[in-house]
Amino acid sequence: MSLSPLTPAGAVPELAFAVTGAAPVEHAAAPTLRFGLRIGTLGGEPVRSVLLDCQLQIAARRRAYDDAARTKLFELFGPAQAWGQTLRTLLWTRTTLVVPAFSGSTTVDLDVPCSYDLEVVASRYLDALADGTVPLELLFSGSLFYSGADGRLQTVRIPWEREAAYDLPVAVWRETMERHFRGTAWLRLGKERFDRLAAYKAAHALPTWDAAIDALLPPHEEAP
Repeated sequence: MSLSPLTPAGAVPELAFAVTGAAPVEHAAAPTLRFGLRIGTLGGEPVRSVLLDCQLQIAARRRAYDDAARTKLFELFGPAQAWGQTLRTLLWTRTTLVVPAFSGSTTVDLDVPCSYDLEVVASRYLDALADGTVPLELLFSGSLFYSGADGRLQTVRIPWEREAAYDLPVAVWRETMERHFRGTAWLRLGKERFDRLAAYKAAHALPTWDAAIDALLPPHEEAP
């Protein structure tokens, strides 16, 4: 590949990023989203490899919310009238990726494990949305390896200013979770409370945890 006159041999490549799509990973052991990540050098320079750090954030201010979502998100952001001050960007997760050698540009898979623990802030936020998209910001850092003018291996840090935006369809996240946890949700209990619940379930010969919860809660129509 010939270099442009504006790109001298051995110049430090500058990277640019874009997300091309997202889909559930087939046959994954745990819920996992796979993002298509396009990486290119601004001057078309060859890259020997990249050790990429990626931070995914939810830009919560970049979408609208209906009354049902506002109710579910009360614990995160407080009453709707305060959202002008409380609605904020949320950290979803961090992950790493090794990108093999390429010239000009390449597309790689960025796999992101998803948790259904509703005590995790990002999971609670995602579960509260019924439709539309999740506005994401992906921030990149890490180490870039390239050849210097003499052909020797060089390395440089990637600044955190490198980023990409992507609107993830809520339906894609729900499909990812439904593949593993269809019609269920996770609730974390303290060990003492779990032991008491287990003893109650055994003492009343209840066949499932759902049956134990149903026995303890009032019928739906009587619930406040």
